[in-house]
Amino acid sequence: MNLLRFFAPSPTSEPLTDPEAIRSRYTRLRWSVFLSATLGYGLYYVCRLSLNVIKKPIVDAGVLSETELGIIGSGLFITYAVGKLTNGFLADRSNIRRFLAAGLLVTALINLVLGFTTSFAVFLVLWAVNGWAQSMGAAPCVVALSRWFGNKERGTFYGLWSSSHNIGEAITFIVTAVIVASLGWQWGFRGAGVLGLLGFLIVVLFMRDTPQSNGLPPVAVYKGDQPREEAAADDDKSVGEYQKEVLRNPAIWMLALASAFMYISRYAVNSWGIFFLEADKGYTNLEASSVISISSVCGIVGTIASGWVSDRFFGGRRNLPALIFGLMNILGLCLFLLGPRDCFWLDAASMVIFGLAIGALICFLGGLMAVDIASKKASGAALGVVGIASYVGAAVQDLLSGILIQQGKSGGVADVAAYDFSVVTWFWIGAAILSVVCTLAVWKARAK
Repeated sequence: MNLLRFFAPSPTSEPLTDPEAIRSRYTRLRWSVFLSATLGYGLYYVCRLSLNVIKKPIVDAGVLSETELGIIGSGLFITYAVGKLTNGFLADRSNIRRFLAAGLLVTALINLVLGFTTSFAVFLVLWAVNGWAQSMGAAPCVVALSRWFGNKERGTFYGLWSSSHNIGEAITFIVTAVIVASLGWQWGFRGAGVLGLLGFLIVVLFMRDTPQSNGLPPVAVYKGDQPREEAAADDDKSVGEYQKEVLRNPAIWMLALASAFMYISRYAVNSWGIFFLEADKGYTNLEASSVISISSVCGIVGTIASGWVSDRFFGGRRNLPALIFGLMNILGLCLFLLGPRDCFWLDAASMVIFGLAIGALICFLGGLMAVDIASKKASGAALGVVGIASYVGAAVQDLLSGILIQQGKSGGVADVAAYDFSVVTWFWIGAAILSVVCTLAVWKARAK
């Protein structure tokens, strides 16, 4: 019961009455909430992706095999998928500052511990627990955006916040890779853990729960999206009723399927892209990490631009731009996976296209379209439904990819292993194609 009280929403404070004081406090706290959510969730990603930079050094050191790494990776995604659904529903009813900070603290500590072990069993258990801790990140951030930003600005700020994925990826593929190259794979986990603790402090100091707990009116009233009387009437409808509406909406489920296939292609590159470049194209670990980091940097541009472009030029409609970026995702993957060796410029160009596409698709398919469809009071639930499907897809990808890659392994020159990536390549590309097909289905379902 004490734990439930700890995570309960903050009580309403005495409301401010002076319009200038309301405006000043809203402006200051909205930026505090937005920046802490963006930086905090970016550092969540550093604690999630640390293993991806370290895979080849771990295999080369004989600590873990490719299949074991696939099992470990899928363990995170399975617990993350379940946690996304559960914690999405809980975030709608929680103190989002404490919820977000707790998950970040746990994931940081797990990374620190993994820097001191070589046991497969310990890796599997702790990385699965890390998946649950990671699932406490996105939902409270989305709930925060729903609580603090109005309808006409939601796409823009959601797109800006979604760049936190790419910020975290860029830090991982650049900073963590440099640490690993200089100090060894164990320090990749330790460095990620330290950065996670920094994110925990940022969230504790700067995140806020609800406007009402800070003496401010609901954002719908403040931004003129809804008269105060209607906002009060909506309060009579429970959060549970809004969440049930999410579960009955076919467009939400089709969107979840589209996101699941997109996440297969996304994590194919994030989880195995560095390994692929090292094993198939002869890059060093640092060179391969640098190439993959291009997608993360370009993803920031794609993510930030996606919400603003859809708000500004498509009237808040996301279907057509989501389709366009889905086709770009297919193109980027084909250039990356089917391109020749010793062609850095083509690998770099493929990561530019892929990064722009995935950055936008994370924003559209991974959450914004679901938040648009659902009520603000059930935004966490909508994100949870999409999230569980997305990370079931990611879990299947990591497990199958590890198995297929090891099956394609054979003896190479001077006892250096050679790999045949042909089967896993078409698995990844096929998933991107199916994501586009499901995006078209979402468009049709919403048109009815």
